[in-house]
Amino acid sequence: MKIHVLHTGEVRVSPDLPFGGDHCSLLKASGLTTPKRDWLWLPVSVYLIEHPKGLILVDTGWHRSMSPRGVFDTAAQVKSLGSPLLYKVNQGRLPYGEAVDEQLASMGIKPSDLDFVLMTHLDCDHANGLRAVKDAKHILVAAEELECARKNKLVRYRKQWWKDVDLHTIQWNGFEGPAGKSFDLFGDGSVKMINIPGHCDGLCAVKLTNEEGRYVLLFSDGGYATKSWKEMITSGVALNKDEQRRSLEWIREQSMSPDCVESLATHDLDVKPHVIEI
Repeated sequence: MKIHVLHTGEVRVSPDLPFGGDHCSLLKASGLTTPKRDWLWLPVSVYLIEHPKGLILVDTGWHRSMSPRGVFDTAAQVKSLGSPLLYKVNQGRLPYGEAVDEQLASMGIKPSDLDFVLMTHLDCDHANGLRAVKDAKHILVAAEELECARKNKLVRYRKQWWKDVDLHTIQWNGFEGPAGKSFDLFGDGSVKMINIPGHCDGLCAVKLTNEEGRYVLLFSDGGYATKSWKEMITSGVALNKDEQRRSLEWIREQSMSPDCVESLATHDLDVKPHVIEI
């Protein structure tokens, strides 16, 4: 397998959103009381996987509509997000050439060439770009995440991000992970979506394993950086803190295994675009 780590722009958030810890309030995590000068610009990673059984994309990052001229654009972002409140909590910028469909095109790949798009969850910085790859053959998300989006649609999610997108829910067929829920995409253990709830109900890590048992773990927003699992720092945004901590403990265990080649968070400042082969 070949895994391309791609950055699709950046997201700006209060430091307490990624690294607020167990006792951080939602108000503090939102950054509404934190000066903008103290906020962080973090990368928004997506992953293109060249697998012997298909071409797979994990998450979609920002849509070009967030940043039509390739620069920070308040009015465009509010419209693209569909929520002034979400704009207050996180902003994005997307230089030309960095939208997921633009990067695929530069590699000679059309959205219709994608066999699978695996959505770790449906927060804006992961799902805003879904419409750009809606022609992919299969777009998969956990049923728990679609239900989570339905219940939290007024605060956190907007259905417009996946409007006209043929989303399919996965059926758990395994018991791996902190919640005992996993989905083996090809039935051979090489690509698994593993439920790591807490940040949201349907959050999934993606574990990519070769024939020798060596693996790469993409743990999405289960933590926001390597230091999250090394120091057990939970994020400031969680629907269930107890589940979030159990998931982070599982990420730590997986990341420390000698079989783990790389363990990657979506928004880690220390992770640069690169290619992994396993």
